[in-house]
Amino acid sequence: MSDQTPLTASPRRRTAPDDRLIADLRALLGDRLSTSAAVREHHSRGETYLPPHPPDAVAFPETREEVQAIVTLCGRRDAPIVPFGAGTSLEGHVAALEGGVSIDLTRMNRILRVSPEDMDATVEAGVMHRQLNRHLRGTGLFFSVDPGADATIGGMAATRASGTTAVRYGTMRENVLGLTVVLADGRIIRTGGRARKSASGYDLTRLFVGSEGTLGVVTEVTVRLHGLPEAISAATCPFETIEGAVNSVITTIQLGIPVARIELLDEVQIDASNRYSGLDCPLAPTLFLEFHGASERNVTEQAEMVKEIAREHGGRDFRWAIDADERARLWKARHDAYFAALALRPGAVGVTTDVCVPISRLAECIAETKNDLASSFLTVPLVGHAGDGNFHLIYLVDPNTPAEMAEAKRLNERMVMRALAMGGTCTGEHGVGYGKIGYLEAEHGEALHVMRLLKQALDPRNLLNPGKMVRI
Repeated sequence: MSDQTPLTASPRRRTAPDDRLIADLRALLGDRLSTSAAVREHHSRGETYLPPHPPDAVAFPETREEVQAIVTLCGRRDAPIVPFGAGTSLEGHVAALEGGVSIDLTRMNRILRVSPEDMDATVEAGVMHRQLNRHLRGTGLFFSVDPGADATIGGMAATRASGTTAVRYGTMRENVLGLTVVLADGRIIRTGGRARKSASGYDLTRLFVGSEGTLGVVTEVTVRLHGLPEAISAATCPFETIEGAVNSVITTIQLGIPVARIELLDEVQIDASNRYSGLDCPLAPTLFLEFHGASERNVTEQAEMVKEIAREHGGRDFRWAIDADERARLWKARHDAYFAALALRPGAVGVTTDVCVPISRLAECIAETKNDLASSFLTVPLVGHAGDGNFHLIYLVDPNTPAEMAEAKRLNERMVMRALAMGGTCTGEHGVGYGKIGYLEAEHGEALHVMRLLKQALDPRNLLNPGKMVRI
């Protein structure tokens, strides 16, 4: 396992840049094909500690037919293809490990259709999730998946993104109804549909959601929309112990209380968020909560039940965030947790990672992980989508200090293997990329062989985002 982890990975470039391919792409796209060092560097890494790997060129298509043409041209020249959205991924998904062409889909940013009656919408892959919600103002609907960063919906589908509201509204897996995808051979297919259920054929939509650009290039996405709640309230609650906070979450979920968000920040992250975001939370493990309902009475009842549960598990000082501005400030602080953590050690790099376990094992997994961190010399804040059994660590390291990188690697491997032993997964929402590719065999066993067969069937020459998800 250790010799396959990303800190020692050394991917190879497949071929030297192909001048004929560049000429063909320039004839197709004109100045929407770039080979400049700055543009290539921007498309080399995403938001990650992993080393950058720039493509040979970056293409900016504006239609799915242009994507089809780019893929076809790359296929003729045996050139790797790396789809690119907003570049917010955390596990090296957009690194051009073998060179080739990065297809930047951000200019495909049209909202093609909104159907308020059916509560769905179809968008091009480059539409940002906040852009879609701005467009939906006045319809009484919203798109629920919010990964924090303002990502493209195509990228969110490709990485099976999640976020703070997934405990109630689900992840991209539950909220994508259909896709338009360009395959490695240039064919365009449509998967799924707008019907709320279907028993027809293989579920290709779920195959491509989370495939990280290794099976096809997503160009359009049909998503489920949700009705805006009539009433919203939020609260924070610090706890005497992190186990008490997690056990409150477990009880809340088991009792079926429909919380919209239930986030955990440990005392290290609370200290960071207090300083960075101007919060005044006690320095203790803390839950951030949000309740959605049909009336003020409805959300008050939910909150009072959770307050009583929290009290039984050592929760204290249950604070309400009453008005919209206060709620927005609270959730902005949660979304800014990564930047707050970095500010604890200026100049450090944040090595971010996540695991997810069955919710009944969450307290145990976090407690054992915190014991590891207590004996380490690194500063490591913890945040989590506790209602999903998903939590994240941010290792603050000097990347030029081998002892610190080795310690982050050691702690991370212990956490991942612990999660797998508990029936969990090596990543709840960050995805695989090439950062976590070394853990898939331990998690999936023989099923990994089936994944390779699917990859080889759809992309026999391994042109689509090579080096990610599965090794060929």
